[in-house]
Amino acid sequence: MKFDQELNVCGLVCPVPALKTKKQLMKMRPGTILKVITDYKPASESVPRDLAKQTKHKHLGTEFLEDDEQWYIFFEAVK
Repeated sequence: MKFDQELNVCGLVCPVPALKTKKQLMKMRPGTILKVITDYKPASESVPRDLAKQTKHKHLGTEFLEDDEQWYIFFEAVK
């Protein structure tokens, strides 16, 4: 998936990935895409869920890269 900005939260545990993702999305122009990279499985589920409850930003999907054991979570910034 194409993206405009990337945020690496590998090595961080909840709630830090969600907080950093929310902060980054607030800085972005509406319609731009953020790719969040995490190596923490619970964050791959909680970040999209928490942001859906707290913001209007759109979760576009999550991909798992088995070789790297990382999740890519994509969001569209919405104001």
